Amino acid sequence: MDLRLMKYFVTVAEELHFSRAAKRLNMAQPPLSQQIKSLETMLGVQLLKRNNRTVELTEPGRVFLEEAKKTLKQAEHALKAAQLAEQGLIGRLSVGFVGSAADGPFIHRLTSFLETYPFIELTLKEMTTSQQLDALLAGEIHAGVLRSDVQHPEIHMLEFTEEPCMLVIPESHPLASYQTLSVHDISSDPFIMPPRHLGPYFHDIIIGFFHSYGCSIRIAQEAIQMHTIVNLVSSGLGIAVVPASVSHFQRPGVVYKHFVEPPPHVRLSAAWRKDRVSQALELFLNHFKA
Repeated sequence: MDLRLMKYFVTVAEELHFSRAAKRLNMAQPPLSQQIKSLETMLGVQLLKRNNRTVELTEPGRVFLEEAKKTLKQAEHALKAAQLAEQGLIGRLSVGFVGSAADGPFIHRLTSFLETYPFIELTLKEMTTSQQLDALLAGEIHAGVLRSDVQHPEIHMLEFTEEPCMLVIPESHPLASYQTLSVHDISSDPFIMPPRHLGPYFHDIIIGFFHSYGCSIRIAQEAIQMHTIVNLVSSGLGIAVVPASVSHFQRPGVVYKHFVEPPPHVRLSAAWRKDRVSQALELFLNHFKA
């Protein structure tokens, strides 16, 4: 059915007057009357009762009016959706992220992105760096937000932010009252670290930092997520080095300390497959570049 006929009928039904309806539609009255008659013939029902002075809806006309309004609204929505899709302002994105990213500027930019592009459906999946790289190559996510310097022929990387690292130690630690701590103060303590095979970039930076000052550390426990590591520190199982943004996670029983030495820095980057760049993904990446 021609949507124009529906629009003509809805306008007449709202005005209950052919002349006023014709004026709203910027057309002459006789053609409008002919179009309504054609619609009634097509449907095989009388939609309007009319005489020289009044126009009224019949019962079938009232039912058809409600359904016609829904159809026109849905058609308008479909048109708008198609136009937004053409501009890349509508679509779906699946994005992996490391847990520590949720404590830093990434989450604020993410909120801003969702406010700017409300028609893009975003699905977030917390994953380790290794899991994100596997998911990217398998086509299971469109982008990853991770800590890595990986070089892969199919993956492109974009740095979002770089931040220093801090120490997190138990509140009961003998050095908890110190404002800053040297690597030499704590190198003999048991450390809690993420497993290297799940995040070699972060792991190697921390180990290399201590080695640069002639120290080696003993990894006593391993945990995947930064918040889990902080919880283990609060239990007195060791100390840890974490990105500074993790210090927003205020867990009772721990204190965060700066290094005396210039601290190691870690990057937070976006990763995506070079052959899977949609307009929605470009908007996502450009938003984080700003």
